[in-house]
Amino acid sequence: MTEQSVDTQHRTDGINLTGVAAGKVKSLLEQEGRDDLQLRIAVQPGGCSGLRYQLFFDERNLDGDAVTDFDGVAVVVDRMSVPYLNGATIDFVDTIEKQGFTIDNPNATGSCACGDSFH
Repeated sequence: MTEQSVDTQHRTDGINLTGVAAGKVKSLLEQEGRDDLQLRIAVQPGGCSGLRYQLFFDERNLDGDAVTDFDGVAVVVDRMSVPYLNGATIDFVDTIEKQGFTIDNPNATGSCACGDSFH
């Protein structure tokens, strides 16, 4: 398990979480009422473009996980997903058109209209 503390600079050797997204994660964790959960981000086969993102709260730590702290929010990426997510930025948008987490991934060569699937 690797632990790193991150400042506001954009990382190319790991995942990035914006301040807005970190604030939303903290708010959701407070609603859950549990302090043992962390945000896990994974890349799984599936979706219309071949790969899809999964974001969920998890209390597990797996062998080889990369753990990064963003202002008190632990973000965990499993070792198989790390190469797909290096340099990716997770943000949270709340507009009239859309609400939810978004992922800007420089490793994705294409995506589908749903926004959840890429290749």
